[in-house]
Amino acid sequence: MPSAQGFGLRVLHVNDHHSRIAPDPGQSLRLDGEEVQLSFGGFPRVVAKLQALRGDDTLVLHAGDAVAGDLYFTLFQGQADADLMNQACFDAFVLGNHEFDAGDAGLRRFLDHLASPAWDCETPVLSANVRPKVGASPLALRRSDEQVRPSVVVERGGRRIGIVGITAVDKTISSSAPGPGIVFDDETRSAQREIDALRADGVDVVVLLTHIGYRNDIALAHALSGVDVIVGGDSHSLLGDALREYGLSVDGPYPTVVPNADGDPVCVVQAWQYSWVVGELEVDFDADGRVRRCGGRPHLLLGDDFRQSGAPVDDARRARLLRSIAAAPELSIVTPDPAAQQVLDFYTGKVQEFAGEVLGQVPERLCLRRAPGSHDRSRDGTPGCAEATDAQGGHIQNLVAHAFLDQARRYGGADIALQNGGGVRDGVSAGAFTVGTAYTVLPFKNTLVRLTMTGAELKQALEGAIEFFLGNLGANTGSYPYAAGLRWRVDLTRTREQGRLVDMEVLRDGAWQPLDPAATYRIVTSDYLASGKDGYDDLALIPAERREDTFFDYAQALIDYVRAGRPLSRPPPETVSTQHFRDLDGKTYAP
Repeated sequence: MPSAQGFGLRVLHVNDHHSRIAPDPGQSLRLDGEEVQLSFGGFPRVVAKLQALRGDDTLVLHAGDAVAGDLYFTLFQGQADADLMNQACFDAFVLGNHEFDAGDAGLRRFLDHLASPAWDCETPVLSANVRPKVGASPLALRRSDEQVRPSVVVERGGRRIGIVGITAVDKTISSSAPGPGIVFDDETRSAQREIDALRADGVDVVVLLTHIGYRNDIALAHALSGVDVIVGGDSHSLLGDALREYGLSVDGPYPTVVPNADGDPVCVVQAWQYSWVVGELEVDFDADGRVRRCGGRPHLLLGDDFRQSGAPVDDARRARLLRSIAAAPELSIVTPDPAAQQVLDFYTGKVQEFAGEVLGQVPERLCLRRAPGSHDRSRDGTPGCAEATDAQGGHIQNLVAHAFLDQARRYGGADIALQNGGGVRDGVSAGAFTVGTAYTVLPFKNTLVRLTMTGAELKQALEGAIEFFLGNLGANTGSYPYAAGLRWRVDLTRTREQGRLVDMEVLRDGAWQPLDPAATYRIVTSDYLASGKDGYDDLALIPAERREDTFFDYAQALIDYVRAGRPLSRPPPETVSTQHFRDLDGKTYAP
């Protein structure tokens, strides 16, 4: 029954697991002052942690981007994700932008798997600002057939709690593949409209389940009346200042507390990425349903496979590590849930058959980072990666561009390769590089396209990508460009008209030469960028007679590059596309 003294609510949450349902053994933490390698996550650990924390006054939420990012999606198109999500049985799931990567029909297949009667679970799928048109989208073939709701109301402890879903609009349209039968509405207006309807219906608490990014969640909280909690995703933000001690890059406190438009506190949380973290938010409300206090913590889910320099630690060191982890509330060694592990094992066997071939050896981790400078520090949690990529960006993004150029030169020729920072989805740990590694790095169904462009057209396209990057800081930094055969200096203090890319040079006949605006160059890139996605609008303007789809799978280009014995070390600084980076505040970064 409702209490005159108020009431409490616990919210358990994950986001952006991106088909990364198996544990990731290639991670590391600073423990007892030393770097230790060990496994992070795996969905059976997520299920086990949720079961350990779940109680009567608990919500269990997934903030979107369940699919696309690993071989488990490449091979099973969402069925493996749905089966594991049904082991957790979420109280609500919001659509993320990557849910649309396989179009409306692909999303429909995933949601059908999620609603399978084989599992004793019904997960409401939410988005108040995504409206499939009846008869125009596979998501709404008939009015009785709609799979996406704006909100859902659940009861906990005698209180009615409304959960509203909100999906990023611009990013989904520009960076994914929704069909023409989908109408996208403004995030803020849609959220307020649904909040008002729920409040009019007498709900006690409103939770927004969003996939718009951490900074946008904070802005949304300020703009809305009647919201109490925001559980978010999309920006892969790790929150929790205590985690800095372990060498991890943190974006803010857990929870982050900001005022809404009424001046009442709003608890804002996110749970990093993949199946690595379960967030545990604890909210105390007064008798009128206003937030009185926000607390809680992220739980980083760990294995006990401790290694240093690739070798298992000795017994004494292992005992010290176990004691250190047991004393840290944010760190958890979790035994995988047996039932969920059995589901995962079924799919893992099939993945291993496909992905196990070893192609080469990586001497040192190839760090993932979308952009240099101060705007993207959270994509690779490995200690040292943030500092190693400040000046020139991600090692793996640069290597991918070189793999594309290598493939294109073998088959028809090319001068330059382009890759967007966000299209590369994972760093690569030291050790074996397998077929599965390549598909984890490049998990989407893209092919390589060859474009014939002038130097002026190329510069215009890249300036557009930088403009898009700057217009989406905190939401979608994935448009930042990487290249092979081309390098530049970046000055973000300049305007687009002045040109933010300066001293552009092309590698020809073994020497760097200034990019000639009038000269013609052959550019190889993914069909995703060639179609104008992610801020590369100018690439879509290249006419048909100057574009050729090679039909080469882009992950296959990386596989062939490694199989040919090309170097897998961090690229020499002089070969990296960003040679010098001047940030918006004038701070400069150089190798």
